[in-house]
Amino acid sequence: MKSAHAVLALFLSCFALPAQSDFATMGRSYGRSMVISQQGIAATSQILASQTAATILSRGGTAIDAAIAANAVLGVVEPMMDGPGGDLFVLYWDARSKQYVGLNASGPAPRKLTPAFLAAKGLKEMPADGIQSVTVPGAVEGWAEMHKRFGKLPWKELFTDAIGYAEGGFPVSEIIQEAWAASENVARLRSNPESTRIFLPHGRAPEVGELFRNPELGRAYRLIASEGAAAFYKGAIAEAILRTSQHLGGTITAQDLATFAPEWVTPISTDYRGSRVFELPPNSQGMAALEMLNIMSASKPDDAGPSSAAEMHKRIEAMKLSYSDLRRYNADPRSHDIPVSSLLSKEWAAGRAALIDDAHANCAVMAGDVKISDTTYLTVVDREGNIASWIQSISQAFGSGITVEGMGFPLQNRGGNFTLDPKSPNVLAPGKRPFHTIIPAFMERGDTRTAFGIMGGANQPLAHAQFVSNMVDYGMNIQAALEAPRFTKRSASGCDVSIESRVGTTTLQGLSQRGHQIAIRKEYTQEMGRGQAILHDSKSNTNYAASDPRTDGAAVPEPLPKQP
Repeated sequence: MKSAHAVLALFLSCFALPAQSDFATMGRSYGRSMVISQQGIAATSQILASQTAATILSRGGTAIDAAIAANAVLGVVEPMMDGPGGDLFVLYWDARSKQYVGLNASGPAPRKLTPAFLAAKGLKEMPADGIQSVTVPGAVEGWAEMHKRFGKLPWKELFTDAIGYAEGGFPVSEIIQEAWAASENVARLRSNPESTRIFLPHGRAPEVGELFRNPELGRAYRLIASEGAAAFYKGAIAEAILRTSQHLGGTITAQDLATFAPEWVTPISTDYRGSRVFELPPNSQGMAALEMLNIMSASKPDDAGPSSAAEMHKRIEAMKLSYSDLRRYNADPRSHDIPVSSLLSKEWAAGRAALIDDAHANCAVMAGDVKISDTTYLTVVDREGNIASWIQSISQAFGSGITVEGMGFPLQNRGGNFTLDPKSPNVLAPGKRPFHTIIPAFMERGDTRTAFGIMGGANQPLAHAQFVSNMVDYGMNIQAALEAPRFTKRSASGCDVSIESRVGTTTLQGLSQRGHQIAIRKEYTQEMGRGQAILHDSKSNTNYAASDPRTDGAAVPEPLPKQP
């Protein structure tokens, strides 16, 4: 009979730790694991929305059905970021036709909103918020167009969870509460009585875990669910929007709402070291991400890694050059001829890259300031391999600060991205769409196709380029590429730059020596954007998903169908 010591030794051997030498090669430099499944997956910035999308997938819904349902929930649980009062852009991979489809559902300026109208009110610059910054919201009609072409489940079933969370309430999550309670956002809400009533219950922003209800938004969603987009553009919601605008001296008319239509667009793309990266064309800023990658590709990635001073310096300088071009040329292509093909040529990039000094930061790249915005990005893949890269926004936190009377959602302030400079291609004009910051993206290489997006106004193109480089140049998986330390910068001019502290002292010192004026941020900060990504391997039919720790989100797989 074996002794107790022998039995214990045998038991412990079954759970033996690796040899000491193995620990040197184990572990990883990022926190979360990828979510991996052969079922569909949804990755959004709030776990309740991800759960809703996964449920829709399990009921046989398409990636578009799930994206609409998730977007509606996000309008409830992230009210400062998105909702029916904002715009929508979609890049969609249709597995059947094997084609990318683009939708621009950004709304134009009202027909009566003109430079002369603003001048008569004593305004010399575009207002950043308030009723005169409001453009026609495009999101709801965008949802309807995508559903009409690629949806499967009945339209009204897509809003069940959103209505439930709006009317029954939800506990406010951490990152959302942080944004909700920011002093500048509270001040914007207090500028409008309806915004104060809806979003500052008890005179303040909700606390983490506090239950928040918005029955007025529940009412709006019930109307959209039962009557379709017509409720928003011609029905009771349209009447509420018009009434709100009239009370505040705005210019939106019934014709502005009733005649809005999204535009199907052809994506633009570039090759980055053997990977093809896709963005949407102007009036979005997707071309800045592609130009930045082209400039970066003119030199080899630094062997010391993506967080080295040399690599970060190159990325920052490439960003400045591409953003300078963006601000000079980008506008609504329906009203201005934009030289996209020239700006995305390798020849143009080589000339721009030659301006980068490896030892010194360029503080004199001239460009206008790019406005800050708050946005939500989500991505969904269904079991057939269709993939939605989906981004929706009301622009700044709580948009214009104006909440539609009786409907519980803010109107966007996207008109604040216009300029009143008559020499600019982005000058305000009736019926014209403004410069737009929100951009969904794709990257494909071999048998893999990755949908990704990283929110945050001007942050988006530079964050896209960093994500792509992390994967292509440094072999990171999608979760590691999302989590890796990032920098951000709001305009091309100046040497200011914000960087997460995880890059380390050596990198910070190296950048400072080159002349960069660094603002050191916490390890994970919303300022760097909040991203999601899904990679589909068509050879193995396996899906991989990632969710950024800089947000409250999660990647949630579709559950298996219930067995009989």
